[in-house]
Amino acid sequence: MARLVVLTEGFTGRTYELKVDRTTVGRVEDNAFQIPEASVSSHHCEILLRGDQVIVKDLDSTNGTYINGQKVSESPLQSGQILRLGQLEMRLETGEAKEASKKQDRTMVVPAGVKLNDLDSGTRVDVLGTNPAFAKKSNKVNTITITVGIILGTIILVFLAIAFLQTQSR
Repeated sequence: MARLVVLTEGFTGRTYELKVDRTTVGRVEDNAFQIPEASVSSHHCEILLRGDQVIVKDLDSTNGTYINGQKVSESPLQSGQILRLGQLEMRLETGEAKEASKKQDRTMVVPAGVKLNDLDSGTRVDVLGTNPAFAKKSNKVNTITITVGIILGTIILVFLAIAFLQTQSR
């Protein structure tokens, strides 16, 4: 049976058995596989079982879905490959892959955080770096909504001022 094994520090060893045809993965509780990590989108991706194949489908996540470092929108995931959601990494394991992974396990936990000396010297640690994969999405809808709201509010205030002045002049 296929399963996802989380490799990222803080979640190391956490696994999820892929038992159904469609498994949603994300940060919020309504996902089948919930991962409470900030770089994982609320509904990040789907894992689809199609026969012997495991397919990963990105759900327009903010920080992207990667297989062995390559950004994907929909792609097969092979046993032993690394799936990265935001900053969280996990490996697909199947029954056949256990023998191969025993022979060559290159799992490495990379610590992330701030060193005490960095805090003392005032150095700012940039954990995300300048990687465009972690860039903030533009939010044009909110900008348009706020602009329309300001215009409508101004029009309403002008009409109220005119109505007030007409009642004062009578």
